[in-house]
Amino acid sequence: MQTLGFAMCGSFCTLDKAMRQMAALGKRYKLLPVMSTNVYETDTRFGKAQDFIGRAQETAGRPVIHSIVDAEPIGPQRLVDAMLVCPCTGNTLSKIALGITDTPVTMAVKSTLRVGLPVVICLASNDALAGSGQNVLRLMNTKNVYFVPLCQDDPEKKPFSLVADFTRLEETAAAALAGRQIQPVFPG
Repeated sequence: MQTLGFAMCGSFCTLDKAMRQMAALGKRYKLLPVMSTNVYETDTRFGKAQDFIGRAQETAGRPVIHSIVDAEPIGPQRLVDAMLVCPCTGNTLSKIALGITDTPVTMAVKSTLRVGLPVVICLASNDALAGSGQNVLRLMNTKNVYFVPLCQDDPEKKPFSLVADFTRLEETAAAALAGRQIQPVFPG
């Protein structure tokens, strides 16, 4: 059975969607959960950190990786066959594009990419068509980086926002494991 890293960033309003996808993936894959410090430590109106940690650990059957030190061996030790970042914020996406490694998630991605394994980005960003836009395009042109299909979620109220179709995460992961990118953009 293949193992997927499942890294979660602080797009708090989409964490519940991400957790549902994690549960679905857990039926077909082993999972290695990774959380950014923000997700691991922050309670919001969308849920308590301890609840998300508990759900992730129950689904994966193992502890959440939540430190840079613990995320570093993921690639060299081949602990995963692919790394999913779900949800991936514009902040984390931009750090990945620029090679900044200052969170458990960015380290998990760097560690995975440095040994040539696929990374799947499930974007949820209010500035993807603004400040993070150049980094979205940079990563779309980066070897071993794959995007879950995405679109504008609310063009009138949030004209710079892009959100992935979380229900297509498993399809995208399977394609990435086979070295293929499914069409990353769909009309909203």
